[in-house]
Amino acid sequence: MVAVAKHRADTVGDPDEQSTPTASFTIDPIGGHRAAVGPEGLSVWATAQATGPVQRRGRYVRESVQHPARMLPAIAAHAVAAYTRPGDLVLDPMCGIGTTLVEAIHAGRDAIGVEYESRWSDIADANIKHAHTQGATGRAGVIRGDATSILSLVPGALAGQVALVVTSPPYGPTVHGLVRPGTDGVTKFDNAYNDGTDRGNLAYRDLTGLADGFAQILTGCHTLLRPGGVVVVTARPWRKHGELVDLPSAVIGAGVRAGLTPVDRCVALLAAIRDGGLVARPSFFQLQAVRKARAAGTPMHLIAHEDVLVFSKSHNDSGSGSLKDTLGGGMVA
Repeated sequence: MVAVAKHRADTVGDPDEQSTPTASFTIDPIGGHRAAVGPEGLSVWATAQATGPVQRRGRYVRESVQHPARMLPAIAAHAVAAYTRPGDLVLDPMCGIGTTLVEAIHAGRDAIGVEYESRWSDIADANIKHAHTQGATGRAGVIRGDATSILSLVPGALAGQVALVVTSPPYGPTVHGLVRPGTDGVTKFDNAYNDGTDRGNLAYRDLTGLADGFAQILTGCHTLLRPGGVVVVTARPWRKHGELVDLPSAVIGAGVRAGLTPVDRCVALLAAIRDGGLVARPSFFQLQAVRKARAAGTPMHLIAHEDVLVFSKSHNDSGSGSLKDTLGGGMVA
């Protein structure tokens, strides 16, 4: 049996308002899968019952597919449902096309995002507007800027007000992207963060530089989080010249340096659950790489999940400011 979706109540929200969940099942907000609770400490999120394109179809503007590394909407939606309540504020400091923000406002939460590249922040704005046309009730806004200096970008009144941070670091300057078959073979496109001339994006740093920059971002998020607030980071290892690069461990180290406490390590499936088994949803390039490796005698397998690294801010840390004063009748833009 593949299935667990248990979350620790002592990491969520105001401790005076918490109660231990008694439900025996969890429902994936987008995929619709009902997963049985398993042993303490094991948590598998059934977030790929539908493919990424199916999850986004009609819910996001068409230009969203151009981003080279899109988070599955069901992952963001699951995190929002598990770690927040309606009316809470959700932050994504590397928001890309705004997946976290869209899923938060559909769930009745408010959201704020920071995005380094204007191309993606424009698409994130369009996705927020599109969500409101579909009945999303939360408020959201995107700030264009470098999240390593997030406290200089986000209004100071939000310090201590964020309930949940959901984000994911980049996996390098180029990723799988999309493919188009042609007479000369397969052409790859939409696989890079920018044209390569602007190296300010963390995607262009080596693993040490990426971890240092991400620690800066999480340090800023620590200030913005309310006491007991939660940070959810999705990450997975990748291979470079055949060697495995352990990004999840680097993220854990960055979180600890930022003053956050690791509280859980979950699994967000990138494969569907069917009849008690997993149905892989590999990219063209991942499938090609695995086939080549196996033909050469290396027992490589398809990637079926992302690590979900969960941190919390100590209840002893205090915040300041008023969310009501900051938002007023609308969200910061």
